[in-house]
Amino acid sequence: MTSTEKGIDARRFVVRGRVQGVGFRWFVEREAHILGISGWVRNNHDGSVEVLAQGTRDQLSGLRGRLREGPRAARVDAVEESEAQPKEGLSSFRIEGAW
Repeated sequence: MTSTEKGIDARRFVVRGRVQGVGFRWFVEREAHILGISGWVRNNHDGSVEVLAQGTRDQLSGLRGRLREGPRAARVDAVEESEAQPKEGLSSFRIEGAW
């Protein structure tokens, strides 16, 4: 059974605004764990934060809403969303590029 047959979708989000240096990646990691989403989050060189998320449509919808809010110290100006291919074997959520 493939990921799409199980109802698993994948989305790529790029979050713009004041989203670096405010705990945004840790916020996303926590929310993803709460929602049961797998994937990763990382800072981009242009000041945005990128998220690859896998889960059901409901889980991804929940994450989308939380990304628009962000943590208290952040200011989210835009959340760009695009389709992504589900990745087999991706079973947890992690922060990429954290020291």
